[in-house]
Amino acid sequence: MFNPEIYQQRRQKLKELLPGGVAIFLGNEESPMNYPANPYPFRQDSSFLYFFGLDTPSLVGLVDVDEGQDIIFGHEVSVEDIIWMGDLPSLKERGQSVGVNTTRPLAELPTFIGKAIKAGRKIHFLPPYRAETTQKISELLGIQPSFVKQYVSAELIRAVVALRSVKGPEEIAEMEKAHEITYRMYQAAMALARPGRYERELAGQMEGICAEAGCLPAFPIILTINGQILHNHYHGNQLIENRLLVMDAGAESPAHYAADITRTVPVGGKFTERQKEIYSIVLQAQEEAIAAMRPGIYFRDVHFRAARIIAEGLKSLGLMKGSPEEAVQAGAHALFFPHGLGHMIGLDVHDMEGLGEDFVGYDETVKRSDQFGLAYLRMAKKLEPNYVLTVEPGIYFIPALIEQWEKERKHQDFIDYDRVKEYLDFGGIRIEDDVLVTESGHRVLGKSIPKKIEEVEAVTATK
Repeated sequence: MFNPEIYQQRRQKLKELLPGGVAIFLGNEESPMNYPANPYPFRQDSSFLYFFGLDTPSLVGLVDVDEGQDIIFGHEVSVEDIIWMGDLPSLKERGQSVGVNTTRPLAELPTFIGKAIKAGRKIHFLPPYRAETTQKISELLGIQPSFVKQYVSAELIRAVVALRSVKGPEEIAEMEKAHEITYRMYQAAMALARPGRYERELAGQMEGICAEAGCLPAFPIILTINGQILHNHYHGNQLIENRLLVMDAGAESPAHYAADITRTVPVGGKFTERQKEIYSIVLQAQEEAIAAMRPGIYFRDVHFRAARIIAEGLKSLGLMKGSPEEAVQAGAHALFFPHGLGHMIGLDVHDMEGLGEDFVGYDETVKRSDQFGLAYLRMAKKLEPNYVLTVEPGIYFIPALIEQWEKERKHQDFIDYDRVKEYLDFGGIRIEDDVLVTESGHRVLGKSIPKKIEEVEAVTATK
């Protein structure tokens, strides 16, 4: 939790961006695993955290734009709460800790909202992503649950995106904490990439380091010798000599700011020559993409730069042919690089994705493409100071996709399918860092985790 003045400033800026009405932020509830008293680890709604900071369930934050006031609705601490959880601050004390002087019982929220509706005031709310939140909004506003998303406030989404996109120094400091933990996760896991071990052993080490630091992974860990599967969360494979191991993981700081790092390492400590060739292309694409980042540059252009480097590199190996520039324009490179270069990161690992990717990564100057691969680019618009984004190019050999494209004779002018089929057992390579856009350029967050070939081999070498 930050100083109360920070939350007050955020809510004031929100009032200045909204045309009027009342903005409600519904905090999350506990989510039972198998019965009510056995919940999953609690995770507060990120926008509620951003504006109201309180990391406990059953709260609603309200910003009254017309009256210029902020209110937190919640339950008062009961004796039963104290018996099971110990001494807890009162609702008023919790409100004051984030600069809110007006708190009310949660039972009064329907009456407040009802009066606002009768007065013809606009009720702003963000897209719900949990069923219970949809139900609450339905009951508060008298909207059928299936129609709730049709009444989401685009004005509130745009205002929240505008504010949360630009990270303050306190947020960057939290992200650095997450990266410090993530650095330790990778130091441990990379050193364990030995033949005979199981993926779960390395993933377990990573999760344990998070727990030791008092936090959780920012997202389910991706750690697999089948790196051609982009989001592979299965950890049951045994590590095999000379297979590539893709590790995509990050810690979430105690204040819930995320890190998101990917490294690809050779099991046993030595890249084969073929692996070195592909790895070098991905590393060059990542380093040159990072070097291009600065205010005023469209991130879509950075994506294209990485894609061209990949196409040029694959042409040099005989996997692609023709003009790399034309191949990228046609989307032929997406056989090997079928996702976007990166995404915003902050309180969410895919920051604000729940508000709608087109609101977060696109605007009136740049619209989403429907081309395969490019359509998955989550962030395309112009970069601004204090944006934080991932940069994560990759090359993958996905047998099912290769088979489909060859059968359809897709992009035959740019792809040598006979040569590509020699790589069907290759797997995939991805390299990812988190990059802060500064006033004049960029800065990679966190300590440097080995990614150059000689560095990776040194840390993974069999001892």
